[in-house]
Amino acid sequence: MRYEILRTEGKAKRARMTTVHGTVETPVFMNVGTVAAIKGGISSPELAELGAQIELCNTYHLHVRPGDEVVKEMGGLHKFMNWKRPILTDSGGFQVFSLAKLRKIKEEGVRFHSHVDGRIIFMGPEESMRIQSNLGSTIAMAFDECPNALADRDYVQESVDRTTRWLVRCKEEMARLNALPDTVNPHQLLFGINQGAIIDDIRIRHAEEISELDLDGYAVGGLAVGETHEEMYHILDQVVPHLPKEKPTYLMGVGTPANILEGVERGVDFFDCVYPSRNGRHGHVYTDEGHLNLFNAQYERDPRPISENCGCPACRNHSRAYIRHLLKSGEMLGMRLCVIHNLWYYNHLMEEIRDALDRGCFAEYKKKKMEGFAAHPVHNRVMRPR
Repeated sequence: MRYEILRTEGKAKRARMTTVHGTVETPVFMNVGTVAAIKGGISSPELAELGAQIELCNTYHLHVRPGDEVVKEMGGLHKFMNWKRPILTDSGGFQVFSLAKLRKIKEEGVRFHSHVDGRIIFMGPEESMRIQSNLGSTIAMAFDECPNALADRDYVQESVDRTTRWLVRCKEEMARLNALPDTVNPHQLLFGINQGAIIDDIRIRHAEEISELDLDGYAVGGLAVGETHEEMYHILDQVVPHLPKEKPTYLMGVGTPANILEGVERGVDFFDCVYPSRNGRHGHVYTDEGHLNLFNAQYERDPRPISENCGCPACRNHSRAYIRHLLKSGEMLGMRLCVIHNLWYYNHLMEEIRDALDRGCFAEYKKKKMEGFAAHPVHNRVMRPR
C-alpha cells in the first residue's frame, strides 16, 4: 500500500491510497454491500457506474452464509461478486455490540448464536483474520468490541484493554496468513480500531497505544451508537490528532452528509453508512435542497426528476411522479431507482469535497453546504424507514 497526502486544509486531508486492487481517492464514502451486494438490487458493474471507488462487506454475515470457505473456493470476494475495485471487510466486531442478547464475551473471543438459525459461532481475533483472509478483501479490520457509547467507565476500560490485546493477536495472525502459499490476497492490509465510548482520556490513551503498532490504517469505532452528534464531533477532535496523520483514518458507520463534512474537517479519510441504501429502499432520497419522501402525495403529479441538478440514471430518465407510483405499487424498480439516486448523491458529494480540497476552498464549500442542510434539518438526523 501507498498512502500519499496530496493537500491539507486545516486538519482536512486530500489523499490517495494505492492498493493491490486499485487506487482510492480520499476522502471517500464506502458503499455498504453487507452480504457482497448492495441492498436494493444494484449490481457490481452498476455500482462502479455510480462512482463507487470501494465497497464494504460484512465478515460475520458472509461467514454465516454462504460461508467464507465457499467464497475462497470461488476465488475470493472480488471474483465472487465481480467487483474489480478495493473492498474493505469489517471484522465481525460490531456484531458483538449489535447481537448483545446472543453473545458471550471472553478473552479468547466471542461466542454468538447465529441470527439466522441459532447455531453457535465462535469468533476471536484469529478466527476473524482467517475468515477475512478467505474472503481476500483489500483491507481487513481488526476484531474488537464496540462498547455502548454510554457504558460506565470501568466496563469501557476493561473492554478497550481487551480490544488492544486482540489487535496484537490480529496483527500476528494476519502476518502468518499473508505468508501462506494459498492465501487469496497476500497483500491484505490491516486497520486497527480505536474504542473508548465517549470518555476522552480512554480514547486518547487507546489511540496512542494502537498507533505504536504501525498498522496500515486506523479507524475510530463505537460512534453513532447512542451519543449525540456533538459528542461524536468532540471525540473526533480529541482522538484524530493522536492517530498517525501519515496513515488513513476511517470513521466507522457514519453517516449523514452533514456528519461526513464535519468528519472531513477533522481529518477523516474513509466513511461508510447504510443510510443511502436503507433510506432509498423506503422512498427517502437525498438532495442538496433537503430530503424528499417520495411516498408523499405532493409528488403524485410532479413531473420533475428527484433533483434537477443530478446526473444519476434515475434523474436522467424518470419523474418523481413515476417513481412514487412504483413505490406505492410495490414495484421493485421504484426502490432500485431511489437507491441508485442516493448512492450517486453520496459518491458525488465526495467528489465535490475532494475538488474543494484540491482547490483550497473546502471551508467555504462546507459552510455553503451546511447552510443548505440547516435550512432542511432532516439532513441532520436519521431518516427512519417506514
